[in-house]
Amino acid sequence: MKKTLNFILLIIVLGCLSTTVLAKDVVTTTTVPEIYDQAIAKAEKQNAIVDTIEVMSSKMGRIIKNTIVLPAQYTEKKNPTRFFPVVYLLHGAQGSYRDWPKKADLRSLACQYGVIIVCPDGQDSWYFDSPIDPNFQFETYVVHELRNYVETHYRTINHPKYRAITGLSMGGHGALWLAWRHPDVYGSCGSMEGGVDIYNFPNRWKVNERLGEFDSNKEVWREHSVMSLVPTLEPGQNIVIDAGKNDIFIEANNALHEALDKQGIPHDYTVRPGRHSWSFWVNALDYQMLFFYKAFNSGVKY
Repeated sequence: MKKTLNFILLIIVLGCLSTTVLAKDVVTTTTVPEIYDQAIAKAEKQNAIVDTIEVMSSKMGRIIKNTIVLPAQYTEKKNPTRFFPVVYLLHGAQGSYRDWPKKADLRSLACQYGVIIVCPDGQDSWYFDSPIDPNFQFETYVVHELRNYVETHYRTINHPKYRAITGLSMGGHGALWLAWRHPDVYGSCGSMEGGVDIYNFPNRWKVNERLGEFDSNKEVWREHSVMSLVPTLEPGQNIVIDAGKNDIFIEANNALHEALDKQGIPHDYTVRPGRHSWSFWVNALDYQMLFFYKAFNSGVKY
């Protein structure tokens, strides 16, 4: 009987040891790190700052509103002198500076990549200086007036390498227009289903209110189209273009891609399923933010 009890006790002890090992195995799974990472991400998102800034345009004689997103890292006490890259994010036609913050999680993106995000109010301007309307001088506003305000009031790295600009639809055209006309300002640029050839879409989206009626101003329209800038480009900028397979601008984007190839301009061009919609643009933004992050962190540091 005594031997039998000792055997039973041995079985119980071994069972406890086995349970301990199994419990240890459970604890060392990836569950804890995942929860920890989620908690950190949530905390960073909560500490990110989203604000509206009003910037006076001297050229237009009026105040323009903009959204600015500061990452959680911006207010960290342990590193109060850290400076940040900036991504300018442009909305589409009939949109506003509030569109991107409503549709995309800019807080998380700003924290994830450690960047400041600025969303200007483009007001159906197509982001060029209108030759006929002095109230729509948005090339000057975005490139000079808004940028000077941001770089004066926030800790930004004031070098082209650390500035990027992109946008959707009208904003895609605007981002490439501004970046390609000012390569000394923007080191990286992108477009998401951009209306990159306004010449082929006459009398739509208020372009005629900025450039004059198409039939009597065809050369002006041609000169203000992104496509007309391709022959002037030289390699050097980081360029990313996303197009939807079923988008209204797919043919224009394909043509732009081919023109850039012919000009010998390196660029990333991706066509994926999608139409002219927020679901496509929000998804494309994830890819483009990673693209810009890699550009910010490549090569020589300043």
